Amino acid sequence: MMATTHALAGLLLGALTVLVAPELAPAAMLAGFAGGLFPDLDLYGNHRKTLHFPVYYSVAAVPALAVALLVPTAASVGLAVFLLAAALHSVTDMFGGGLELRPWEGTSERAVYSHYHGRWLRPRRWVDYDGSPTDLALASAFALPVFFIEWSAVDPLVTLAVAVSGVYTVVRKRLPDVAENLSLFVPARIRPYVPERYL
Repeated sequence: MMATTHALAGLLLGALTVLVAPELAPAAMLAGFAGGLFPDLDLYGNHRKTLHFPVYYSVAAVPALAVALLVPTAASVGLAVFLLAAALHSVTDMFGGGLELRPWEGTSERAVYSHYHGRWLRPRRWVDYDGSPTDLALASAFALPVFFIEWSAVDPLVTLAVAVSGVYTVVRKRLPDVAENLSLFVPARIRPYVPERYL
């Protein structure tokens, strides 16, 4: 799934605090957005392995959530939602396509790495691939409820995330060709630092 889909899912997760502690919703929503986005900061490294922890984020979220329930502050709730959103991102990457340049071809059996299990978890392909129309629909579905929350300072962020998702969806299938063409110009001394799937 797209980074924006994960970020919007995290933001929506944070928005649930409106039901119990509306004053903490702004911090929770921003933390959820950041937590949903965070694992994909490894995109140009060892993607879906370096910052993706489907088990460990979930385990870390339990005590953080307990602290947030006992001492509900912007910081404690923000940390709990950040970890929950990062866990959600890492787990739901299993439901998308594989880790390959053209995931719609279905040639990779690597979805996300589980450090706990010491192996790659296979893709389920419920969401065809990142940037697919299904993925865009999911991102839009996560975004829509946020517009009905009274605290609307995140509306521009949500609108931007959906717009970026739409543009990415339009160009997604052209990007592998662009990456392959650009890889021809990568100097030899830099090639070891470029992820193999781009070469």
